[in-house]
Amino acid sequence: MAALGGRGRAAAALLRRGPPPPGLGAGPRRYRYKEKWAATAPRIPPTRLALHHFDVNYSLQLKDLWPSVRASLLCEQKYGALLNNFSAVNHVPQELELLNATDFVSEARKKAQRSQQAAAAEEVGRGESRSQEGSGEGRTAMRAETVTQAEMSPLLRASITSNIKCYTFPRGDITRFRPARPDTLGLLDYYLMDAASLLPVLALNVRPDDLVLDLCAAPGGKTLALLQTGICGRLAANDVSISRTKRLHQILHSYVPKEIRETVSVTSCDGRDWGQLQGDTFHKVLVDVPCTTDRHSAMEDDNNIFHKRRTKERQMLPMLQLQLLMAGILATKPGGEVVYSTCSLSPLQNEYVIERAVEIAETQFDISIHVEDLSHFRTLFQDTFSFFPDCRLGELVLPHLTANFGPMYFCKLRRM
Repeated sequence: MAALGGRGRAAAALLRRGPPPPGLGAGPRRYRYKEKWAATAPRIPPTRLALHHFDVNYSLQLKDLWPSVRASLLCEQKYGALLNNFSAVNHVPQELELLNATDFVSEARKKAQRSQQAAAAEEVGRGESRSQEGSGEGRTAMRAETVTQAEMSPLLRASITSNIKCYTFPRGDITRFRPARPDTLGLLDYYLMDAASLLPVLALNVRPDDLVLDLCAAPGGKTLALLQTGICGRLAANDVSISRTKRLHQILHSYVPKEIRETVSVTSCDGRDWGQLQGDTFHKVLVDVPCTTDRHSAMEDDNNIFHKRRTKERQMLPMLQLQLLMAGILATKPGGEVVYSTCSLSPLQNEYVIERAVEIAETQFDISIHVEDLSHFRTLFQDTFSFFPDCRLGELVLPHLTANFGPMYFCKLRRM
């Protein structure tokens, strides 16, 4: 027994030193490996990093509003149905109205008209009281002058005269729209999008025969909305990403007839170069820049800019946004207009970019920029969206549980 024990110990020692020579082993060895984490697996999900960043920064900016906005970012987003004016289906408005959805653009138009009529009547009354002692011709001239002044009110200057129609459900109503359906020609009847994304397009105030540039066009919702106005003289739609440009082409093919698509120039250039390529060219330029996309960053780990590998990219966003906005300004004709927009709450990506662009345009290019007052948008659309009351430049739509659109920041600049 002692000898056997000794041989057993010797065999054990041999096995510890290494595998036996060929032919001496009883069978293949089995090795146990300790499970290892993949080197690329993030220890903290990007969504958690994003929420931490938002908690630190947005709580200071939004103060008491932040808890409500935070909760809304983490809830299901609300959509609007942008009607496709090119579709042959004409029963969609009635169908949506039966579901208690309303065209918020049309409602704003009616609201503005009532306000303008009231203002005009008030101005006429004041003018007539001032002209009681004047001649008949003087009273008529003064009445015409006061009506003209009323018609020049900010509410009238809002772009609510376009053909854009977008249906939304009332506040607190979380009904979902059915998927879009094709007509006999294969064109879909409406496009589902964040209804707040239409506000930059409305602010751009496209007029008949305007040359329009959508500098960062993909995936295509705002480009489609611009085409729905039916009055673009020419539309250039650009996006630096070839894959995103493919998505833009898909949208155009699904919603726009061929003869209209042929009037749209789709390119995949670096938008920062547009000021050099086609400077002083366009009447209207939409600059919907890449941003932190706050709702996506708070909800989705996939393609999240708060991933640790994308830290530098995220930190460089304000510089990229500034460069794109400057390119948009330089691409605009003197007297033309630029609308800058993001889907972020961050002042660094919003107001600060505007302020820096105005400064650079003045000091480096001798271009005077006027920041337009868009406060009338709050009056027109307050029944549909929740606006941040303390936005210094432009307007900011805040997500709210009863109206969970946005975030959407937009600011309008006029090149003097």
